[in-house]
Amino acid sequence: KEFEIMKFRRLLIFCAAAVIVVAGGVCNAQGQRERLQNRGFDQRVIHATRLCRLMCGSALRLRPAFVMDSGLRPKKMGIAQNSDRSFARRPKAFRTSDGIAANVLGKTQNQINVTLVTDEADAVLQILGKRKENRALSDADWQRLLSSEGYVRLKRREASLQRSFTDEEFKSFVLSDKLLREAGALARTLETWRKASVADAARRALDYLPKDALIRAKIYPVIKPRENSFVFEVNTDPAIFLYLDPARTKAQFENTLAHELHHIGYGSSCPGRKVEAEIASWPQNVRDTLRFIGAFGEGFAMLAAAGGPDVHPHRFSSAEDRARWDRDMGNFNNDLKQVDSFFRDILEGRLKDDERDKRGFSFFGVQGPWYTVGWRMAVLIEKTFGRKQLIDCMCDQRKLLATYNEAARKHNSKAAEPLALWSTELIDAFR
Repeated sequence: KEFEIMKFRRLLIFCAAAVIVVAGGVCNAQGQRERLQNRGFDQRVIHATRLCRLMCGSALRLRPAFVMDSGLRPKKMGIAQNSDRSFARRPKAFRTSDGIAANVLGKTQNQINVTLVTDEADAVLQILGKRKENRALSDADWQRLLSSEGYVRLKRREASLQRSFTDEEFKSFVLSDKLLREAGALARTLETWRKASVADAARRALDYLPKDALIRAKIYPVIKPRENSFVFEVNTDPAIFLYLDPARTKAQFENTLAHELHHIGYGSSCPGRKVEAEIASWPQNVRDTLRFIGAFGEGFAMLAAAGGPDVHPHRFSSAEDRARWDRDMGNFNNDLKQVDSFFRDILEGRLKDDERDKRGFSFFGVQGPWYTVGWRMAVLIEKTFGRKQLIDCMCDQRKLLATYNEAARKHNSKAAEPLALWSTELIDAFR
């Protein structure tokens, strides 16, 4: 009888312990579920994690992943495919092959959340496909295009710039004979771009950013009338719109992507709050000058996209683009002096707002001094003082010109052709 009582007591203790473990597991699983949702993991991954926590007491150790919502369903892990050729439903999320182990060079998964959204391009290509087959277009075809995320955000961006962009105008563009002739090339380009290494592009961008930088972005390859690419709503819902250009290879697409992702990451971490607060107390003319010094970020992004100071920034470009860059780099000293004069005119108040902006924007060009001079300064600073100091002075641009001058003086002491320096007047304005 005593033995039976002992067994009954043990059974009660075991049951009570089981209830406590399961209850604790449910609570922990719920917390893990919320954390995963915040980090953008697929619902099935969340369910698997919750099940594992309940069964074995700890969550799966999930390896970081880049998420690409592009409608592709991998038959094998890491191989992006679209077996059913259907993009009618909302794209499913999957992990790219080089994103599976995305703790890249010490970068954590929490720093990167990049999505490829192709719904606008898919909708346009579907319409072009019907036109090629002489099939009638339905209201549903147009509704799919006009309600696509890419189109809605593109239209909002054009409206923010006060550009004409109506549904009827865009329909006329889609129905043009020129676009129909390009349909095959556009479809092949989109499939090629889907295979791009988003992970590598993000890694290159983060390598030239502070440790706390974040890259959160949606990438929209779009078919549209204007052949430009740009970033949009960087502070709220960062987007990168890339014109779907059949002339651009996968390597060129990845380079452009790294360049734009660098802009996104830079905006998340630079300048720091302390620097921003200090600059806010400076005179308006000095702040205006610093704002334009920030345009050298284009050259900084060129360096990041290339992957290092010894890599030609147009490694994957056409021979024509590379020759243009090399030719423009030969004008470095003259271009620096022109920008120096522009900065001094701002400091001295010699330019009205519209004159200042017009002159400043002229330095963009195809890839004007904001790119070439910015790139050369960034390369020289990195080679002289290291990448850490380069990132530091790019995030506090009050230091940029003086740091370049210091590096240039070291360079000039040994070089046959000296590099131009920024004027003392400019350097003193930011002390």
